[in-house]
Amino acid sequence: MEKLWVKRFAALLIDFLVITLIIWITGALTYPLIAITDTFYILNYWLVLVVLIIIGYFTYFEGKNGATVGKNILKIKVIADEGQMNYKKALIRNLSKILWIPLILDVLIGLVAGNSKLRYLDKIAGTDVVRVSDKESESS
Repeated sequence: MEKLWVKRFAALLIDFLVITLIIWITGALTYPLIAITDTFYILNYWLVLVVLIIIGYFTYFEGKNGATVGKNILKIKVIADEGQMNYKKALIRNLSKILWIPLILDVLIGLVAGNSKLRYLDKIAGTDVVRVSDKESESS
C-alpha cells in the first residue's frame, strides 16, 4: 500500500508542472507587448506575479473543491477538520508553497512537532489531506 506522503509529493510535482506551464504561457503572451512598448522594467515585478500565480492556483482549486489538478489525478483531496473547506483555509495551508525553502521548513516543523499531519500549516489551517474513495470520486 502506497503511503499518502508519496501521493502528496507526486501531486505537488504535477501541480508545479501545471504552474510552470501557466507561467510560460503568461511570459510568451506578455513579452511581445513588453518589447513593443519598451517597458522592460515591468520584468522587475515578475517574481511577484509568479508568487500570485502559485498562491492563486492552490488557493482557488483547494478552496473550491479541495483538490488541485495533481491531487485529482492521484485521487487525494484536502478536507477541513471542522466545517467546510474554504478559500481562507486553503490560503493559510498554501503560504509555504511560494518557494521551496519555506515548504521544506513547513514539512520539517510538522515532522518535528510529532503530530499526525505532514505539514505544520495544515495544523494551523485545520486541514488534512485524505484519499478519495472510488464512490466519492464517481459522485463528484
